[in-house]
Amino acid sequence: MGIITTGVARRPRAYVRVQGPDAEDFLQRLLSNDVAAAPCEALLLTAKARVIAPLLVSRRGPDDFLLLTEPDLGDVVLRHLRRFRFAARCEIEPEEHTSAIVFGGTGGIPNEEYGLPAVEVLDDGLEPTLSAEELELLRIRAGTPRFGRELDDRVLPAEAGLDERAISFTKGCYPGQEPVARLHYRGHPNRTLRVLALDDGDLPATESELTHEGKAVGRITSAARDPEAGIVALAYVRREVPADAVLRIGSVKARPLDFAPTRP
Repeated sequence: MGIITTGVARRPRAYVRVQGPDAEDFLQRLLSNDVAAAPCEALLLTAKARVIAPLLVSRRGPDDFLLLTEPDLGDVVLRHLRRFRFAARCEIEPEEHTSAIVFGGTGGIPNEEYGLPAVEVLDDGLEPTLSAEELELLRIRAGTPRFGRELDDRVLPAEAGLDERAISFTKGCYPGQEPVARLHYRGHPNRTLRVLALDDGDLPATESELTHEGKAVGRITSAARDPEAGIVALAYVRREVPADAVLRIGSVKARPLDFAPTRP
């Protein structure tokens, strides 16, 4: 699809405001990342470190935070935060906005989902120049997990690579911290998220099985057509499978994108 340096794409979102004298302390006790350093990515986790919702945290003032999440997760985030508010002096309310990803832009919330310099701006009125399909392709090529595809109650943050971008290992306690820290310091994930290039054919279905040397080693989570690589996909693959291994979905070969030939 060529190298994108500029462009605008719509980014569907839900928004939750957390505002009040205790807002920062409240969010520090519930989110995985250090919100004092916002803007930042963060996670709402269960006590067993399963992902409830991925978040982009924006700080609009000393006591005013806006949480951006996936469109279907706004009510989930709202209910979860209100459930644990107790005596914290902060309001937790939904807000209505529109979001756009501006590649090569400045002045918005930094967004690292697409592997290219970009900011997310709210209520801008800009006309999109990139389609939803093009944005999805960029997400897949960047190896960014999406809730409902790569993220669900089967997945730990480290398996999706989120320990590198959405978790602080120096902040105070939060739900799920113990299993996250234990895996980080004493172990390793049994599988990791990889970007694959597939031979031509139909787009593989979500959950399609990946094999290596006749053994099941993973599953497809997202896929899109790419004019340079044919088909690109995200997949969870067992850690012991070599990084340059050629995998298969039935009779179709799947190679790591970095090792795949580029179309002329």
